Amino acid sequence: MESFTAVFEIIEDNNCPLYDLGECFKLTDRAFSCPENKEVCLILVREMTELLFVLMGSQNEDDEENQPKLFSCSGCTGLIKFRLADNPAEAKTEKEEVALDSENQALLGKIIDCPLFRTVPPDHLRGMLEYFREESLQQGRTLLRKGEPNLDLYVILSGELSVDDGPVNITTLGPGEICGEMSYLAGSVANASVTATKDSVVLAIGGEFFSQILDQSPAVQLFMAQLLAQRLAKANNARSQEFDSCMQGRLKDMAPAELFQVFHMHQKTGVLHLNFSGTEAQVSFREGCIINAVYGAKENQDAIFEILGEKEGIYNFKVGLEPSQMKAAEIGDFMMLLMEGVKRVDEDHEVH
Repeated sequence: MESFTAVFEIIEDNNCPLYDLGECFKLTDRAFSCPENKEVCLILVREMTELLFVLMGSQNEDDEENQPKLFSCSGCTGLIKFRLADNPAEAKTEKEEVALDSENQALLGKIIDCPLFRTVPPDHLRGMLEYFREESLQQGRTLLRKGEPNLDLYVILSGELSVDDGPVNITTLGPGEICGEMSYLAGSVANASVTATKDSVVLAIGGEFFSQILDQSPAVQLFMAQLLAQRLAKANNARSQEFDSCMQGRLKDMAPAELFQVFHMHQKTGVLHLNFSGTEAQVSFREGCIINAVYGAKENQDAIFEILGEKEGIYNFKVGLEPSQMKAAEIGDFMMLLMEGVKRVDEDHEVH
């Protein structure tokens, strides 16, 4: 390949946060260098990569008269316009060079718009590239398996991944999103399985180096903290919905005392319906607290004590309460009711 060199001068600056009017930067077939003592703009690097191939194509075709003379950067908070410098030899651009024709530069173009990497300083991001590796996943392949150790963080470059906890689908992830962050940051096993639902490509980031980036970058720490909070909320919501949809069964598999504790622990709101050989009972929960109970002619605490003594029957739980019930008082402290009821059941067994 023939060598290529072009120097550009900024002729218009509309609030660019990095570069000023009159500054120059250089583009070659091997590198890009920005104005002296200035940060590298990754958006500009990406656009210059595309421009390189356009200009080299024009050069190879000996069509210099048709080459564009004025260019612009779409920018972030500002816009610059630049032109080919009349005297490239006099342009000064001593900033650190970024290779444009390397595999790392191609990778940089793929990840530059990922939400995680927007928070990483450019010099850190360039230094991270050697610790990244691309992995291709065929549809159906499991990337992470629940209960197994995970040492990497993964960024999805293309395709689609499903995150599942057993039968519960937590979420579906697409390009730019991250997976493996919980086990990765905790240094433990994966708490969900991640499987490719389409042919996909992911970027694996080595744990040791990314930990250094976390230590050095408060912005990355904040991003990961916010991501973890969002993921935990989504996972809890998915598990809660699954819990609501499958809460029915037989008391021989789950005794009333255990059933009550499950509703209390998960702060459920709704009505538990029970049927004991034709005799019906119901217990109303508001955020895990018991506000009403009926079993035959017995109500509230007496009904709870009778229900706790039953061993055979079926149950189902319906989510939600009437507005009037949302303001009802608790019939007693949950743990005191449970302990008293279990005590009475034990005493009845001793008598008989």
